[in-house]
Amino acid sequence: MLKKLLRLMSKTDRKFALFTPLLIVGEVAMETTIPLMMARIVDVGIANADVGYVVRSGIIMMLMALVSLCFGAGAARTASMSSTGFAASIRQAVFFKIQDFSFGNIDKFSTSSLLTRLTTDITNIQMSTMMVIRTCVRAPMMFAMALFMAISLNARLALIFAVAVPIICVTVFTVAVKAMPRFRLMLRKIDDLNRVVQEDLAGIRVVKAFVRESYEDEKFNTITNEVRDAQVSAEKLIIINMPVMQMVIYACIVAILWFGGNMVIVGGMQTGELISFITYVTQILMSLMMISMIFIQLVNSKASGDRICEILDEELEIKDDNNNENLTLDDGSIRFEDVAFSYQHDIMNCAVRHINLDIKSGETVGIIGGTGSSKSSLVQLIPRLYDVTAGRVIVGGHDVREYKLDVLRNDVSMVLQKNVLFSGTIADNLRWGDEHATQEQISEACRDACADEFISGFPDGYRTDLGQGGVNVSGGQKQRLCIARALLKKPKIIILDDSTSAVDTETDARIRSAFKTKLKGTTTIIIAQRISSIEDADKIIVMDNGRISAQGTHEQLLESSDIYREIYESQQKGAA
Repeated sequence: MLKKLLRLMSKTDRKFALFTPLLIVGEVAMETTIPLMMARIVDVGIANADVGYVVRSGIIMMLMALVSLCFGAGAARTASMSSTGFAASIRQAVFFKIQDFSFGNIDKFSTSSLLTRLTTDITNIQMSTMMVIRTCVRAPMMFAMALFMAISLNARLALIFAVAVPIICVTVFTVAVKAMPRFRLMLRKIDDLNRVVQEDLAGIRVVKAFVRESYEDEKFNTITNEVRDAQVSAEKLIIINMPVMQMVIYACIVAILWFGGNMVIVGGMQTGELISFITYVTQILMSLMMISMIFIQLVNSKASGDRICEILDEELEIKDDNNNENLTLDDGSIRFEDVAFSYQHDIMNCAVRHINLDIKSGETVGIIGGTGSSKSSLVQLIPRLYDVTAGRVIVGGHDVREYKLDVLRNDVSMVLQKNVLFSGTIADNLRWGDEHATQEQISEACRDACADEFISGFPDGYRTDLGQGGVNVSGGQKQRLCIARALLKKPKIIILDDSTSAVDTETDARIRSAFKTKLKGTTTIIIAQRISSIEDADKIIVMDNGRISAQGTHEQLLESSDIYREIYESQQKGAA
């Protein structure tokens, strides 16, 4: 995990990371020399009443403290720049990897979990990196230099550390081993919290419409309490670390004062040396405390690092690395050859099975069927949003797996069942179809999608800001904007996945009429719940339980398909 993440660190961040220890060496050297100067002031200057020596030594100590401060500030700056740059590189790598995910990969991870990994987990890595760069160098160096100084002052008195250090090491190791699984649980609970918050904010209008604020409050309180309990469970182990450290420090100081004081009385040690020794003891034990804190932080970041690597190591279900770069989609013909598809990659549990279908270029094909009949699953195989489990999907005379993904998807325009708009203006959203589209091309696409009539009603027209997710337009308006966005691609195949369900029948008819005129050479596939939306299609496919139950024209299906006739009669009765 560590090697994988460190490969993401840029050269600049590595330079800062390597330069930081050099600054820390200077800082620690000054800090460990100052107590020695203090001992000489007491044992030489004060003992001999030499005011000049005290003043000179005091000035030198002040200069050393200032130099130490400069080294420390520089180390803090370089460590911060390195860790923040490293976090940015990881965040970029994870985000780019998510962009390469197929629908199947995305289904594996929840949106809330991906958000937690991009925020909380990477922040943990950032904090750990900064601590490692600074403290992992500073603490051992401080420990070694302070211990050397203490031994050089009085080796017998330094034996006290032989008792203190093992106690600290055992405590840190025990806490780390038991804390790791608790931190993992805490991060999973944070995933759940993000999921609840995301769902509630995204569906706030539904919550208010059904007066479910109290229910959502209770659900939120439940998950926050679970997060709190998980955090307390992890943190209560860590807080044991500090009291044990302080107890060891104070016990060492008491022991040194007792044994060292006796040495001063009998003449085996000078007063200034004892004062300096106590300072070195504090530095040694504080460095051990810092090491223990690093260890605990690394335990927390280890859980975060594993979660980040799960994203980076995720095997992409859909790849096009070895595909023919020169292969282009020449026409909009589509053929399904005994196609089966399973979301779980289990041939025995398929959503789509034994599909054999031939669609000529330029044809208009309607697909209808009951809820759960796998209509959307079928058409998502055409632009390779999912890959088939068995069989082949042939588009333009070639297996879809032979095309580069950008080539295939640029020529297959799809309006998904869930209409998604992004923050920005109407024009910005429409240019997702063609970023170089002129205003005239945008206006034409909107006229074909019957969207120009409501856009012209906005004071700012195409410059109207839609807000996050298009909150200030209705469902039918969203659908028409998404259709216009798809038309701007000028695709060879266009797929409308129940994309006119929120518009009235008159507008639906106008959109289909525009399609017949403007998309003569384009293969059009329309998934619909209303038969009126597809009755003029060249071919209608009736889906039932993942299979093609029947296919033909409207008149043929009324005679041959019980399912189609039942849907038609129920809708006619409803209209009556």
